[in-house]
Amino acid sequence: MTSRRVPGLAVSIGGSLAILILTSVITPLIGSSHIDYGRAFAGASPDHEILFYARIPRVILALLAGAGLSATGVLFQALLRDPLAEPYTLGISSGASFGAVLALCFGFTTIAGLPGVPLASTLGAGAVLLIVLGLAYEGRRISSFTLLLAGVTINSISLALILFLHNLSTFQQSFAITRWMMGGLDAIDYGSLVWLGAIVLLTCTLVCWRARDWNLLAVGEDWASTRGVASSRLTVIGYIAGSIMTGFSTALTGPIGFVGLIVPHALRLWLGADHRRLLPCSILLGAAFLAICDTVSRTILAPTEIPVGVITALIGGPSFIGLLRSKRRSLWL
Repeated sequence: MTSRRVPGLAVSIGGSLAILILTSVITPLIGSSHIDYGRAFAGASPDHEILFYARIPRVILALLAGAGLSATGVLFQALLRDPLAEPYTLGISSGASFGAVLALCFGFTTIAGLPGVPLASTLGAGAVLLIVLGLAYEGRRISSFTLLLAGVTINSISLALILFLHNLSTFQQSFAITRWMMGGLDAIDYGSLVWLGAIVLLTCTLVCWRARDWNLLAVGEDWASTRGVASSRLTVIGYIAGSIMTGFSTALTGPIGFVGLIVPHALRLWLGADHRRLLPCSILLGAAFLAICDTVSRTILAPTEIPVGVITALIGGPSFIGLLRSKRRSLWL
């Protein structure tokens, strides 16, 4: 079996940060409409509006959603000790989707003066979070196994309710539901980006700060407990942190798959399983990955746009199969 040298902590994080910066600079400059960047920065229409109100907010949303989903994928894989765990395993995304579908079916364009679909989606994710935690608690203890069973059960129920509402919807509502469920990115106001950025930044900082504890919990709850880690409390913290990032991201983008699966797996093969290195690199490269996928989705068939969830699935599915095959071959070397 051949040995492979793993890049150091500073090198891996520095390289990931460089890729993120490069992606953040280049992707807003790519689009189906040609613009004069001198005119855009000078405030001339329509170049200024296209760059600063269409492309840049969309790229920022992709960066924030990609970072949150990728971090949640790493987190849930550690909590559940399941390599196939991703942000949508424990039901938060399906709860958010159910809330959005309710708003679309009943025409809640605004709720208390706020955009109806994102707010209903956030409320749905919060409701599932509370239900899953309530089902998973056994006395004063919670285990990753019961958390997984509760999450999978609620996920199935939520998806069934979505299908039921979809079946009862009108043609126009059905189209809107299908389009939302594919996952997509749109330019949103900078105010929404600020609060989403604050949530993702604070939550990612928290989970990176507890990276050593995720290493212990990934081995096993008993192992973590013997080394002074309150495994039940840490499991709850991890689930809430991942749910917050997934819920708020899904509320603004719809369900986008494979980001929280393919990015952590690819980096785990390259960097190893140490969460002190894996988490920050996944956050940085997950952000870059979704921004690149969104750029492809809005340019490859321009002026027609492909939902970014379709692009992540088309890229992530074959890539994940390739990673599995390369990992299997490496076991025989």
